[in-house]
Amino acid sequence: MTTLAEALRTGTVVADGGLSTELESRGHDVTSSLWSARLLRDDPAAVTDAHAAFARAGAQVATTASYQASFPGFTAAGIDGSQARMLMARSVQLARDGLALADREGWVAGSIGPYGAFLADGSEYTGDYAEHVSVAELRAFHRPRLAVLAEAGADVLACETLPAAAEVEALLAELAELGVPAWLSLTSTTGPDGVARTRRGERLDEVCAMARDVDAVIAVGVNCTDPAGVPAAVTAAGASGKPGVAYPNSGEAWDATARRWTGRPGVGDVSGWLAAGARLVGGCCRVRPDDVRTLADAVR
Repeated sequence: MTTLAEALRTGTVVADGGLSTELESRGHDVTSSLWSARLLRDDPAAVTDAHAAFARAGAQVATTASYQASFPGFTAAGIDGSQARMLMARSVQLARDGLALADREGWVAGSIGPYGAFLADGSEYTGDYAEHVSVAELRAFHRPRLAVLAEAGADVLACETLPAAAEVEALLAELAELGVPAWLSLTSTTGPDGVARTRRGERLDEVCAMARDVDAVIAVGVNCTDPAGVPAAVTAAGASGKPGVAYPNSGEAWDATARRWTGRPGVGDVSGWLAAGARLVGGCCRVRPDDVRTLADAVR
């Protein structure tokens, strides 16, 4: 099978959707600090089944249930280092099993969530921790699981939902040393001026340009953002010189008063993403297999 990098150079690849959303919709509790990573230990078959559902819908990339998995996070949950390493490696195998269960060829992406995901306080959507966590500390935080997921056989590392330039800098340094294929995906906003920025407020084009000379990075873009801002964000990500990445949320908004989601679910007009340079497209929070099927049909 061709590499994901080669596939992105010659066409468009469909990624999966919100794995935790799918697991929650199937009745699993993902409210702990470990989020879907809890099921790596408690119900691995459920993770495989969710991966298979996305693959049957047309996803060519299965993204592991390791977004919230980190050594400090597992330690806080009472899981020691050796078991944490085993569970991270298991996430890769479960994704591979999901593709096989669906009888589909594809690539496994090892999910690397931001430092804010470990904090479990929503700060991946602000990047506020960049004020007091150094680049060196961020490198040390990410280094062990980058290595574990690479050693476990992930085809690519998905460094995703990154809110700030400092964390991008840290991951780029680690990826350059590790030399394993990876994509970078930031969470962004697009203001009334049409300028895409990181959640921390930095210009997205300037941050994405940092990846230009890192050969290990095969694609750059955005995820976990409003679909309406994707074209501007992917255009900005083009400053990296890499194929674009776009896997936004459903576009719904949470009404805290009514305690329900509002708006029309779905990922919107994919053609605008492709025109802006996106070559790896999928969904994030609240994007279900049926949404991925619609997206895959649009790509075809």
